Amino acid sequence: MKKPDKKDKRKAPLKRTGKLVRKVKLKTTATPERKAKGKASVAHEPLPHYGPKSTPAINGSHRFIDLFCGIGGFHRAFEKQGGHCVFASDWDKYSQKTYAANFPQTKLIGDITVVPVEDIPEHDVLCAGFPCQPFSLAGVSKKNSLGRKHGFEDERQGNLFFNIAAILDHHRPAAFVLENVKNLKSHDKGRTFKTIHEILTKDLGYHVYYRVIDAQSVVPQHRERIFIVGFREPRFFEWPVFPKEGPKLGEILDTKVEDKYTLTDNLWAYLQNYARKHREAGNGFGFGMTNSKGIARTLSARYHKDGSEILIDQGRSKNPRRLTPRECARLMGYPESHKIIVSDTQEYRQFGNSVVVPVVERVAKAVVAALHEPVLDEEPLVMEFGEPKPEDGGRALKVTSTSAKVVKRKRPATI
Repeated sequence: MKKPDKKDKRKAPLKRTGKLVRKVKLKTTATPERKAKGKASVAHEPLPHYGPKSTPAINGSHRFIDLFCGIGGFHRAFEKQGGHCVFASDWDKYSQKTYAANFPQTKLIGDITVVPVEDIPEHDVLCAGFPCQPFSLAGVSKKNSLGRKHGFEDERQGNLFFNIAAILDHHRPAAFVLENVKNLKSHDKGRTFKTIHEILTKDLGYHVYYRVIDAQSVVPQHRERIFIVGFREPRFFEWPVFPKEGPKLGEILDTKVEDKYTLTDNLWAYLQNYARKHREAGNGFGFGMTNSKGIARTLSARYHKDGSEILIDQGRSKNPRRLTPRECARLMGYPESHKIIVSDTQEYRQFGNSVVVPVVERVAKAVVAALHEPVLDEEPLVMEFGEPKPEDGGRALKVTSTSAKVVKRKRPATI
């Protein structure tokens, strides 16, 4: 089999145009030598940790940046794998407070769109759970009803992927991990994801893998999210294996909670009438009742409004209740040591927007393992992963598709 051309596949200058994609030109930094010749180039050197055909640092540490960091789900996951966060960014002031309280040693700034790419520290791994509202089913439906733009046309949040692309283009980290809602892959009939994939692979030259993972194998919550993993050089990367059976809600619920979390008679009556009206109309809208033996629906950022998506049955003698913020923290896989310092409303929003920590931990472990194993050869293959079989629980490794260069594993004689 003919080996692929190993030249840098990036195109310069990078520019994406299209009906839903604004014109974007990634920022570049010109070296003095290039300036003298009147040419611009991306200023970067292979990182000492994970350069081409190199072994990782002796202590196994890696530097990562945490973009759209929220309350630190990615931070916890990569720090557990020996990583050191050198930069974090989030524009929400309440998320900044929570992040700073839990990771006081990390440099944290606000809006990433106003930070020059050259001011961001060098790093080995870029992590980004970029805003999902422009692509989520609920977000798209709401924006359509209000006559607002969504996807890449959302000027406030939809274009933030291009900031990620600009950082990747300038710093050329060894790897990246992106996370978003499952609907990202099908948004605008697949054109949105196609644009993202082409920028990462054809324009930036990364070897990209993607997979939809349902978190219910590690937390008691049905939560499907797409993970996009990329490597600067070809690496032997394997997606993590998840348990076939996940935990139940009883493992994260408190035995006693304050009465304020129990629904009032008026709110409970409203939710029942609302569900009945939509059921009669043939719609699926309504509340999500569950108990200690079940699992929860997807926790969203709107949970603070009425808690309807996850209601805990308290028996016939008492109205159902919503989860407490601490229970939401457990539902997202955060440890008991996670500091909760803002209001319940803000906490519900933060956990609803967060990644599931145990899922990211497993992905992070697989990424770091791939970076620690030098790759000496490659061949172009396409791996197709089918839908999970019923006997596998139908949940552990739910896959839409993936496409990447797959490398031959050649272990060095010594590590």
